Amino acid sequence: MDCGKPMDQGTKGGATSNPGTRPLGAAAGVTTGESLSCPFCGGRASAARPFCPHCGRRLSAPGSGPSCARCGSAVGTATLFCATCGAPVGDTGLAGRVSPGVGRAGGSITLVLLDDAGTPVQRFERAGRDTTIGRQDGDIRFPEDVFLSPLHAKISWEQDTLVVRDLGSRNGTWVFLEAPHRLLDGDLLLIGSQVIRFRRLGYPGPHPPDADATRRMGSLIPSADIASLTQLRSDGSARDVLQLSPGRDVMVGREQGDWIFPYDPSMSARHAVVRSEDADFVVVDADSRNGVALAARGDMPLRHNSRVLVGDKLLRVELSA
Repeated sequence: MDCGKPMDQGTKGGATSNPGTRPLGAAAGVTTGESLSCPFCGGRASAARPFCPHCGRRLSAPGSGPSCARCGSAVGTATLFCATCGAPVGDTGLAGRVSPGVGRAGGSITLVLLDDAGTPVQRFERAGRDTTIGRQDGDIRFPEDVFLSPLHAKISWEQDTLVVRDLGSRNGTWVFLEAPHRLLDGDLLLIGSQVIRFRRLGYPGPHPPDADATRRMGSLIPSADIASLTQLRSDGSARDVLQLSPGRDVMVGREQGDWIFPYDPSMSARHAVVRSEDADFVVVDADSRNGVALAARGDMPLRHNSRVLVGDKLLRVELSA
C-alpha cells in the first residue's frame, strides 16, 4: 500500500487499492518505469507512485509541490520569481500560511477527538514522526465518517516543525486560525458551515476614451474592486459573491454584518471580519463560537492546541516533550 511511511516500520504483503480509484500512473499518463524528481528533497521517485521513497512526502496531491508564499501559485524548484505575482521565491513551504508551528521535532503528539461542544471524546497517542488519517486507510481511521476520504490527511514533523498536509481529499483539511490571517489568492475559508473562496482580481485599468466621446453608464461603486469572496456549493459551483475594495472592511455573520447567512446555525451572529489593509485583506475571527478555518495547501504549521477538521471530525493537537 502506498502510504508514505518510512520503510523501516515494516509493511504487510499484498498491495491494496481503493475501489473506483484510477491508478496514479494511468491518471498521469505515464508508465511504471518512468521517474521524476521530488520537488521537496530532489531525490528520484517513480512517477507511478504517490509518495517520495526518500522523504515520504506525497507527490500527486493537488498543491503538494512548492508554492509561492505570497499568492500560493505553484512554482518550480529552480524558479527565482513567482510567475503570477512576481514575488521572490524563497521558503515556499511554510511561509505565509498560519502562525508558526512549534519546533519540537520528535516530541510526543496526542490527537484529541472533540464533540460538537468541544468536549474530549477519544485520545490518540502518537509516538512516531508522522500520522495518517482516513476513512479506510491510515494510522487513525473513522470508517463511519462519509465526509472523510479513504486516505485524507497526514500530520508529521517536517524540518523541526509539526505540519498537516491534505492528501488530495475530496473535502479538504482545515486548520482553525489562531491569529489574523493575510489572505492569499485561492484561499478557502470555513465560516460557520459556509465554504468561502478568496480571489484577487487586480486593479482595473482605465477605459480608453470612446471615439464619439459618449460616456459609459454603470453602477456606482465605492472604489475599485480588487478581490472577491465567493460562497461555494457542495459541488464547487459559485452561489453568492461579495466584492472587496481598498479601505472597506466587511463583516460576515448570521444576523449582523455586510454578508449575512441567516440560515446557517453554525455561524455566530457576528462571526468574522475581512479587514482591508491597503491592497491586502486580512480575515479576523470576531470572537465567534466555532472559529474560522483555513483549508490546507501544502504543509501548514501546527502548534500546541491547534484544531484540525478532517471530514466531520474535529481534532485538537497536544504536544509534549
